[in-house]
Amino acid sequence: MSLGREFNRLWLGQSVSNIGDRINLFVVPTVMILLLDASAFQVGLVGMAQYLAIPLLSLAAGVLVDRWDLRWTLIWCDLIRALAIVTIPVAWWLDVLSVPLIFVVVALANATAVFFNIGYTATIAAIVPDSGRVQAYANLEGSRSVSEVVGPAIASGLYRLFGVWSLLVDAITFVFSAITIKSMRRYGQRRLHHEPMWSRLVAGVRLNWDDPVLRGTILGTTLLNCGGPIFVTVLPILAYRGLGLSVPQLGLVMSVAAVAAVAGALLAQRVSRLIGPARMMPWSVFLHCLVGLGVLAAPALNSAVVLGVTLSLYGLFMVWYNVSTAAVRQARVRAADQAVSHAAFRTVTWGVIPFAALLGGVLVEQLTPAHGVLDAARITMVGGTLIGVLFAWIPIAPTQARLDRERAAVPA
Repeated sequence: MSLGREFNRLWLGQSVSNIGDRINLFVVPTVMILLLDASAFQVGLVGMAQYLAIPLLSLAAGVLVDRWDLRWTLIWCDLIRALAIVTIPVAWWLDVLSVPLIFVVVALANATAVFFNIGYTATIAAIVPDSGRVQAYANLEGSRSVSEVVGPAIASGLYRLFGVWSLLVDAITFVFSAITIKSMRRYGQRRLHHEPMWSRLVAGVRLNWDDPVLRGTILGTTLLNCGGPIFVTVLPILAYRGLGLSVPQLGLVMSVAAVAAVAGALLAQRVSRLIGPARMMPWSVFLHCLVGLGVLAAPALNSAVVLGVTLSLYGLFMVWYNVSTAAVRQARVRAADQAVSHAAFRTVTWGVIPFAALLGGVLVEQLTPAHGVLDAARITMVGGTLIGVLFAWIPIAPTQARLDRERAAVPA
């Protein structure tokens, strides 16, 4: 099924930008740990900065994006993020780079990303028909997964050649994304709303809470995000300081692992058609968290292999969860309410992430004196993944039953 010229241009821009994101996510903690000798607490602090804007800005961003021109919102967000990222290598050149400066840059870039991601979701609803949403999200997840395959390898190679200056490539990908969006036909023009901003904020929250299906996804995803960021934030500490992996080794591990995420995106549509996205959600989130326990096998087994296998399955099941959740959620919300609905969803579900990321760094810092950095990192990561194994899938599990009851209640 063809999703049209406008989606293809949007998809192209995001495919390139996703590679830039992988470079950023790889290079920033590497710079902090290897060049600035940052502590685990500081790594967690910058991890918090990556998501801090979500609980602070998402609700207001949803209302504002709902009133702005969608296309120009995405363009300006890309350009602002490019300028923010350039600040890091320039500061290194001027010999003023520090952890506080990285915190500010990361926080600014991700504050802008809040507006972009809300506008992006609304854009999909505006340019892709309902029948094409699963395919659209599968395509987007596929390109994101491909970026996870090539991104870390590219990032580690660029870092070995250019060090901090490799972040310029990340900035260039944002500019490319802005150009592709600018080339799209006009869509999502600015709309006038007679409702006060507060009424739209409340409407976004109520859309998610009053619908039992959406309420289940918001509760399950929130619980998932209480533990997942702990796992991800501590990963480079475990790899570099606990297991002694080099920059090229970690880059290769992450790239090889992401191949499974690509396979997950390719299989997502088939699995969704076979069992349905509503059944796919609880299984994918449970398995996503369960495989995180694989870090316990290192260093008894080869550390690079253990991380590669663990991260491969971790990414595969996360792709399934993202595709199925997006398809189920968007089917429940009319196009005009997509921005405020998604903003409320992100505010709640992503609002816990900055605190979880900071908690990961704090726990490693506190456990290291008694247990050493290796065991401190493993204990912290296992604790984070157990939150999902024990709790996150429970609110999502009844989704299919709820949908079946709704269909049964509709007169034939």
